[in-house]
Amino acid sequence: MKSAYELAMERLAKSDPSAGKPLTAEQKSRLAEIDRVYQGKLAEREIFLKKQLNDALADGKADEYEKIQKQLASERARLEEEREEEKERVRRS
Repeated sequence: MKSAYELAMERLAKSDPSAGKPLTAEQKSRLAEIDRVYQGKLAEREIFLKKQLNDALADGKADEYEKIQKQLASERARLEEEREEEKERVRRS
């Protein structure tokens, strides 16, 4: 007998047959390149905003510090979302 998980995975495979298609070497290299690019973008934003965080902390500006922390979290989420969208486009091609 199959488990509920196995049955669900079979139904999912039937609903989207292209989901289980293996990636080509070109797609894999493109996905790796996307990861490298977005890691760089994220690191750039973190460095910039962490400097601002340190400055705000040194000046004792707690409200500005919290605002910058929220901006950092927002930037991180936005970049992650962009990266996943771009990777999904590559997977579909």
